[in-house]
Amino acid sequence: MIKGVNRQVVEVAETGCDYFERALFFVNPKYYGISDGKLREKANSVVSAAGSPPKSRQAQKNSKIKNILLLALSAFAGSAATLIANALIF
Repeated sequence: MIKGVNRQVVEVAETGCDYFERALFFVNPKYYGISDGKLREKANSVVSAAGSPPKSRQAQKNSKIKNILLLALSAFAGSAATLIANALIF
């Protein structure tokens, strides 16, 4: 909930992130004199620099398991290719 009427607020509707629809920035009173365009430009740069939230722990865990399985599969494929090459040569 936003309380107070004496605040200047800049709203960014396009965050570029699936998680958040919009962002609200409360302008510091010492910057009230700056143009609306400049404040919006600064707010957009802050939003774009923030990026997406980090992956959940479950997603990180699944990524580790996926990498281990990929490594094991690669090792198996390399072993099989070596075995076939040796069988064809000898």
